Amino acid sequence: MIADSFGRVHDYLRISLTDNCNFRCFYCMPEEEYDFTPASRLMQPEEILQLAKIFVAHGVKKIRLTGGEPLVRKDAAEIILALGQLPVELVITTNGTRIAEILPTLLQAGIKTINISLDTLQPEKFLLITRRDLFHQVRSNIELLLQHKLIVKINMVVMKGLNEEEIEDFILWTKHHPLQIRFIEFMPFSGNKWTSNKMFSLQEILASIAKDFAYIPVKGDAHDTAKHFMIPGHQGSFSIISTMTAPFCSTCNRMRLTADGKLKNCLFSDGETDLLTALRNNQEVLPLIQASIWAKKKELGGQLNTHFEKLDAAAIHNRSMITIGG
Repeated sequence: MIADSFGRVHDYLRISLTDNCNFRCFYCMPEEEYDFTPASRLMQPEEILQLAKIFVAHGVKKIRLTGGEPLVRKDAAEIILALGQLPVELVITTNGTRIAEILPTLLQAGIKTINISLDTLQPEKFLLITRRDLFHQVRSNIELLLQHKLIVKINMVVMKGLNEEEIEDFILWTKHHPLQIRFIEFMPFSGNKWTSNKMFSLQEILASIAKDFAYIPVKGDAHDTAKHFMIPGHQGSFSIISTMTAPFCSTCNRMRLTADGKLKNCLFSDGETDLLTALRNNQEVLPLIQASIWAKKKELGGQLNTHFEKLDAAAIHNRSMITIGG
């Protein structure tokens, strides 16, 4: 087992395949001109597999592939197929643009759940947020996943003044489609210009939904980051990830491996442990993993220890979201 000093067992690993992306969402990668990590500094397919095997041998039961956009890697299929041979639940978070071409690989690797990042159902606003005119391609690929009976979760970052008025539209989408909409509170990262007045909270989301829908809370799994709800008569459901107003740190079981091989024990940790260099130098990696997780802070990396309205985002020491891995 890989555990921290608070007794939390960590059996869920998120692996970022790249910090590259074919979108330019301001809350994740704020600048159009962005220096991507050189290929030589990224984990190579065999290195990803080697590290993953170490984690799996010590209790990891679930691996999520993230980015950047993981499917922009030319060798993404090779990596997915290799990890699909491990005795874990393999899932992926993607912006959905390349689903059609990679779908046979996903099915072959045994992936049954796909998270799609989609912050608006309006093509014009999609272009504004992502700076790419690919809305209809993403919607078509979501339909393709549903046709193949995959579990599809839609990640929507709710931002006041931008898309909070679309919450009802996302809920309506679940009426006749077996989707899980995941409303996510806007979180601060390096360079994303986070301010508290852009944050749309758990309570505000629920109040918005309650205007038109009667929802019922649904009990989740022990380590869920989301609070789950259903609406009678809807094929789909919705959930809320309330990192800023009602965090779920007490049951956290997650570890993050960045595309350049650094282990982060929390999304908001100000430190990281270099596993890739150790692996390339034929050093023992497991003690580094164990030490990193043991040093994990009790909540939110020890940095977000005040009410979000009083939070100074500029004082947070962290990477940008795209270099951490969704």
